[in-house]
Amino acid sequence: MPAAPGVTIRAARAEDCALIKAFILELAEYERLAHEVVTTEEALRATLFGERPAAEVLIAEVEGEAAAFALFFHSYSTFLARPGLYLEDLFVRPAHRKLGIGAAMMQRLAQVAVERGCGRFEWSVLDWNEPALEFYRRLGAEPMAEWTVQRLTGDALARLASGG
Repeated sequence: MPAAPGVTIRAARAEDCALIKAFILELAEYERLAHEVVTTEEALRATLFGERPAAEVLIAEVEGEAAAFALFFHSYSTFLARPGLYLEDLFVRPAHRKLGIGAAMMQRLAQVAVERGCGRFEWSVLDWNEPALEFYRRLGAEPMAEWTVQRLTGDALARLASGG
């Protein structure tokens, strides 16, 4: 499933933080969640390229122009006793869609997972995002129908952490 000619996928570098932030904002706009974005280039630099990186980023370029990004990190499966790869974000800019870039990014992420001995490769998708759901089904992904995502943020997270 190679991408169109002229497409390259590379690991992001610290000097890409402005680009990564731009991708995050574009993704948030697409997902109708722009009001939730509070990230800064400084925060990205510290958490992605600092002493203890929390995640990694791949960037796809078409003839040198940034076309897509994928942000991922490792999880762990106790049932498999192996690490997993969790895809937090994948976004292909509209002008670069239908070129095979998304499939190439997913293939590269699957390669990373296999190279690193991961037992699974997972991600979440908004239930209304039918184009993404269809794309992932074509790749062979299966929805985890019996599982729901749970989340603590903000005050609720602070309350639990403080015992209250």
